[in-house]
Amino acid sequence: MAVTGVCVDDDGIRAQSDAEVVLDVLFDGRRIWSFHLHRDGTRRGSTYAVPWPSALRRFLNGTTQLTVAEHVGGHVAFDEELHLGDGDERIAVVNDRGLPLGIDKSLRLAQTFDTRSAEHVAPLLDSIEEVLGALKKAGIDAFPAYGTLLGAVRAGELIGHDSDADLGYVSEHSHPADVVLESFRLQRALTDMGYRISRYSGIAFKVDVVEADGSVRGLDVFGGFLNDGYLYLMGEIRTPFRRDWIFPLGTTTLEGRELPAPADTDRFLTATYGPSWRVPDPAYKFETPQSTHRRLNGWFRGTRVAREAWDRAYSRRLDEPVDLTPSDFARWVAEQEGGALDRVVDLGCGRGIDDLWLARQGARAVGLDYALRGSEQVAAIAEDEDVDLEFRHLNLCELRSVLAQAARLARDPGRTVVTVRHVAEATDRPSRERMWRACEMLLRGGGRLYVEVLVGRGKGDPFARREHLRTLPLRQVVQELKARGARVVSRESMRVDTPGAQTGHRIGRLVIEWQT
Repeated sequence: MAVTGVCVDDDGIRAQSDAEVVLDVLFDGRRIWSFHLHRDGTRRGSTYAVPWPSALRRFLNGTTQLTVAEHVGGHVAFDEELHLGDGDERIAVVNDRGLPLGIDKSLRLAQTFDTRSAEHVAPLLDSIEEVLGALKKAGIDAFPAYGTLLGAVRAGELIGHDSDADLGYVSEHSHPADVVLESFRLQRALTDMGYRISRYSGIAFKVDVVEADGSVRGLDVFGGFLNDGYLYLMGEIRTPFRRDWIFPLGTTTLEGRELPAPADTDRFLTATYGPSWRVPDPAYKFETPQSTHRRLNGWFRGTRVAREAWDRAYSRRLDEPVDLTPSDFARWVAEQEGGALDRVVDLGCGRGIDDLWLARQGARAVGLDYALRGSEQVAAIAEDEDVDLEFRHLNLCELRSVLAQAARLARDPGRTVVTVRHVAEATDRPSRERMWRACEMLLRGGGRLYVEVLVGRGKGDPFARREHLRTLPLRQVVQELKARGARVVSRESMRVDTPGAQTGHRIGRLVIEWQT
């Protein structure tokens, strides 16, 4: 039965259909978003109401020729010139460079392939071939995976509603620990080739590829292995599988380029997307069994705790004006140092606002954080102002990240001040132990550590919830630091009022030194 009763307004889209259907939403003829009517909607009688994705709402302020069409078959259920919000301009879903955006399958704004020309994606295709070649040179027979393989096998092209490219490989190793070691070896090989790498997990990482117009797109490399008759491929797959369904590799064609592929692409894509993989579905969502999640998380994802939550939190604020007012903590640190700051290392810098203020005071500032997306705006301001501020990645869940960054920074000359503001209570004890170890490495040669933690919640005070914090007793922090040979120079606690709260929250502050 066709989709009927379509109504579109500022709240979202309402429609009726007896059967599940995938619908595309187009603005002025360009697909912006797709959804499953029943799965994604709330039923009200015979009507399903689907709200606008939160990432899209800020654009819904003006007029557009809005079309709602069935993805399979193309039946147009709604097509009207529509006014949304209170703006008068044409609605343009674009980034700050004017490049078109769409909503991807994760409901995030992205430059999907259907907005890119052959010239734009040529560097990505070149990199797919180059990275496949580099992996081959390193002893790994890799191939396009997930949506990239799906597009190649189904139509010989990149899927229009996709926004990144995926490679996969199945290791010769069968033990998770050996597969992890191999993945890090591959990362080092690609880094030596000049690629910038961001690690997702123990056996998955992203290679940044610069397109012709300067846009940066991710090329994801997912590791896999066979164990006890099951194929595990990082991300979503655990399924009974035979080695001869993968090897020896066959070939497939993507945008006119011949690339390697699993020996039996039908079985492989069925294992990935189910038996209906041949039917296009731009709103597809993986329904990975919890047992598979538990296995993959336990083996490989311990280094990525809450990363997506932090990225989402910062992404929502990227288009907001940045309030560059420094915290009272930053002013206190400068006062304690007599205004003579040489080098400041901020562990868990967040948006980097304090670091920018300290750099403006003449300090050489380095901000370290797990989710660098949060500091992108401040990094751009620092570059424009030519102040001495840089941001680097630090993952407290990963010992190699902590030791590597601390060792690099410990070699830099000058008196060092390390700041840790509302980080200790945002992580767990093993991560704090690694953080205090980094502080010790940085300060054994002199300098001070300044710490601020939340020690008590206020009544009706949203501070802890807004900043994703738990309370942490100051005495516990002192015990952990003393266990690493630290000396407490001073400690204090105070109440901080939050507008609208019945009572303010309490914070504790420490000044710490290590004997040289």
